[in-house]
Amino acid sequence: MRRSKKDRQDLLRQTIEHTPFITDEELAKKFGVSIQTIRLDRMELTIPELRERIKHVANSQWDETVKSINIDEVIGEIIDLELDERAISILDIKPEHVFTRNQIVRGHHLFAQANSLAVALIDDPLALTFHSEITFTRQVKLHERVVAKAKVIRQDRKRTVIEVESTVEQEQVFKGTFEMFRSSVKEGN
Repeated sequence: MRRSKKDRQDLLRQTIEHTPFITDEELAKKFGVSIQTIRLDRMELTIPELRERIKHVANSQWDETVKSINIDEVIGEIIDLELDERAISILDIKPEHVFTRNQIVRGHHLFAQANSLAVALIDDPLALTFHSEITFTRQVKLHERVVAKAKVIRQDRKRTVIEVESTVEQEQVFKGTFEMFRSSVKEGN
């Protein structure tokens, strides 16, 4: 069923507010219209393109917030962070991330995204990975977007345990548990 332009634009605005990192291609598929139509709708609604939306969020205060790692050492872009609680990053898979022969991402990139996000999550100037258990649950291919979500599940003494789940379009591709050493003692949880 075709929607009116106004209805489509209202739904477009709501969709982008709810999932700001959705691509024009995904929006076109969702609404059954061309990518050009989505771009024109965004322009009329003064909604910036994805790259600008990501840049806006990434330019928030992560540089001053993250204590354990330089922000440019994080693999992917942090889009949400609450120290010692949760964090989210995105990684757009580019040619340099994949094997040339089959266009499948090299696993160390997914691990690095998850591990660096776990390090960035620690509210301490020193955070090191002590132990990790990881599983790759699906191959990731060129041009896919990987969203990694990390959450602290336990803190005791000088260790913090963090779970990370990475997805592509809500399908799990990686999961891991990272036990992190920190220099200062944290109590609780």
